[in-house]
This record gives sequence, structure tokens and C-alpha cells, in this order.
Amino acid sequence: MFKIIMVPTDGSEFAARAEDIAISMASKYNARIVGVHVIDEKLIYPYEVLEDEGKEILKNLNSKAKKEGIIPDEILVFGDPAKDLITISKRMNADIVVVGTHGKKGLEKLLIGSVAENLIKSLDVPVLLVK
Repeated sequence: MFKIIMVPTDGSEFAARAEDIAISMASKYNARIVGVHVIDEKLIYPYEVLEDEGKEILKNLNSKAKKEGIIPDEILVFGDPAKDLITISKRMNADIVVVGTHGKKGLEKLLIGSVAENLIKSLDVPVLLVK
């Protein structure tokens, strides 16, 4: 049914739940997981700090998936999450995108929440929202 499951992740509680569901689906359907973290170009932090954080987030996803016998692909990019996640989903030929409804707190929560909404509106594949 699903061969490629994309899971955008930002390290938030909702993203962790989405990761768990994506891993479970990958196990059930013998599918491939593509874990994606987009370093938001709008955030005002040193790039190296954001890059290290993104690598750690993807490392955590990788560790969880390996416990279930799944080795996810990892994509870490710098850009606009709302646009880049759509592009990546299409290029990876994702069959479904599993995403948390909200991300981190404060301004980042608003940005990530709008990203989930944008995915629903823009993608032709199913988007599973995880609360």
C-alpha cells in the first residue's frame, strides 16, 4: 500500500508521535521512511547550531527506527519548510506524509502549524496529521 513514507520532523512532541506512527506503518507495510528536517531560513540563530540540532533530530529518528529493523533515509536542508517539504515529497515520490499538527512552542509553533496546513493543501498524496 505505502512504499515511501515521508516524516518531517522538528524534534517536537508532535513530531516524535508522527515518527512513531511512520515507523509503525513502515514496519507493517515493509515501506521505506524518509525523515526530513528543514532548517528554517527565517530563524535567527547561528547556522552551525541549527545544523547540529537538525542532525541530532534525525539521529534520534534513526535510532528509534533501527530498533524496529528499519533504516530511514535522512534529508537535512536549509530553506523554507512550507515550500521545501512539498518539493522533497514530490522528488521522493512519497506515498504518504506523516506530520505532527504543531511543532515547537512560540513563534516556531505557528510556523510549523502553518507548514502542516500547507502540506494538506498542496500535496496530491495523503497527509496523516498526528496530534
